[in-house]
Amino acid sequence: MPYRFLEDIAIADVAFSAWGETREELFSAAAEALLATMVGEPSAIEPRDCETIRIGHDELDLLLFDFLSELVFLKDARRLLLRPCSLMIEGVDDGYRLGAVMKGERIDPIRHRLLVDVKGVTLHRLAVSLVNGKWQGTVVLDV
Repeated sequence: MPYRFLEDIAIADVAFSAWGETREELFSAAAEALLATMVGEPSAIEPRDCETIRIGHDELDLLLFDFLSELVFLKDARRLLLRPCSLMIEGVDDGYRLGAVMKGERIDPIRHRLLVDVKGVTLHRLAVSLVNGKWQGTVVLDV
């Protein structure tokens, strides 16, 4: 599992650390951690719907913030639970650009055991860094 929940960072919120060999693996792991925060069995989510996300930012940690925030928005606005099918991050002159194809399905309370409702991603302790050749990130979710 390329993420773990952190008990000592946030009392009323949910915090996690995610990692990967590449930036893409880190962002995918963070999306999985977000999904595992909301749904008891993320593996029960079937790839019925497809969404494309294209965003950019000048800072990598804020790109992660925007990416996860978009997933929370799609959950709230369209009732979609999504996971990355393909994800690409490229460095550009003014920062970074992310393109992702996300697959999942609409929330079905009968099939999906919902845990908590994530209201948003916070900037508290948000971090993305390259440590010993691995990408690591810390995220706190407002629940």
